[in-house]
Amino acid sequence: MYSSWRLLNLSPNNQNSTSHYNAGTWGIVQGQLRPLLAPRVYTLPMVRSIGKTMVQGKNYGPQITVKRISTRGRKCKPIFVQIARQVVKLNASDLRLPSRAWKVKLVGEGADDAGGVFDDTITEMCQELETGIVDLLIPSPNATAEVGYNRDRFLFNPSACLDEHLMQFKFLGILMGVAIRTKKPLDLHLAPMVWKQLCCIPLILEDLEEVDLLYVQTLNSILHIEDSGITEENFHEMIPLDSFVGQSADGKMVPIIPGGNSIPLTFSNRKEYVERAIEYRLHEMDRQVAAVREGMSWIIPVPLLSLLTAKQLEQMVCGMPEISVEVLKKVVRYREVDEQHQLVQWFWHTLEEFSNEERVLFMRFVSGRSRLPANTADISQRFQIMKVDRPYDSLPTSQTCFFQLRLPPYSSQLIMAERLRYAINNCRSIDMDNYMLSRNVDNAEGSDTDY
Repeated sequence: MYSSWRLLNLSPNNQNSTSHYNAGTWGIVQGQLRPLLAPRVYTLPMVRSIGKTMVQGKNYGPQITVKRISTRGRKCKPIFVQIARQVVKLNASDLRLPSRAWKVKLVGEGADDAGGVFDDTITEMCQELETGIVDLLIPSPNATAEVGYNRDRFLFNPSACLDEHLMQFKFLGILMGVAIRTKKPLDLHLAPMVWKQLCCIPLILEDLEEVDLLYVQTLNSILHIEDSGITEENFHEMIPLDSFVGQSADGKMVPIIPGGNSIPLTFSNRKEYVERAIEYRLHEMDRQVAAVREGMSWIIPVPLLSLLTAKQLEQMVCGMPEISVEVLKKVVRYREVDEQHQLVQWFWHTLEEFSNEERVLFMRFVSGRSRLPANTADISQRFQIMKVDRPYDSLPTSQTCFFQLRLPPYSSQLIMAERLRYAINNCRSIDMDNYMLSRNVDNAEGSDTDY
């Protein structure tokens, strides 16, 4: 497989499954054989393709302007929307860099983007997506109903189908591609069926059940309604639906086939109704998925996603949700202090006592990111711990561009833990103390609509 994958037609549109000689390729395209592939079969082609298409001789791509501070009572647009509108107008070939696909200029703030601002804005964009500030994602129906699996996961919003929405989905794909290329994960919690669609594995009923248990149970009860003693005579008394409409992932009632509103649902055609309803739900996000894959194709070779399982793609894009202290210890470098120093011992002990949520906040504080790559070898920057000459028991500081934590001396581990908790919970913005730099704001006045 490793030496011959280039010969395979990995296109999801490859429907020729009748040939005996094509069965193996078909098994990979359909997904059943992908879990059997050795890691180097599905990772090295991607790594080599990324290496051959890398922009050389540049530390960062084109400059993008972001405004986070409202002026004259005008509210800023979400960071995701501001950056999306600018990035999709760029040349895809200019964004294939090893670390920063673009450089961020924060209007009215004193930060200079040496990497930390780029990372921080990407983390903020992920938060905007999952908190509904940008309406591309919706919680799974299981989350709304508080039943079944994947209650903490999100789906693409099937109602977000305007040109502006599809442009934003394309930018989401660009972000995913950048995450894979730079090995800096996104903090997103998408449902498994979304990842399956992104790597072109056909969905089945079980995928729908894992995000919308109640709807699948409803369809099953309609299909086997005779088991409840319901006949053709009393069918409409028991079933509130009277036409070929069904529930979408976002809870709306929609026609499940063209003209479904005018096609009556009866006892005799209930099987066709259930089949059509399932088919609709398994394909309702197709336009959004296609837009995301188009964006990914700007940055990475999307045909190679047909070698990945859904889980492998999720790990490439999102890394590991758990922040491992052991991983940080493997990539640490000490400055002005050594690992035997009391300060360092206290620090690691404090980090081990933190909950994972607190460790995520700590990662955000020192790096701008909230995830680590799935493979330790993919961490491109060493984590630096630096002892600084400041008054005892002061607040710690950080330089996100350099993944650096600066620790002043402390009189006890308890005080260090308290100061560190305060810092990670209250100091989440980069150089916001400079928000009064009016010269920067003045330069951007009159262009609020662009952001």
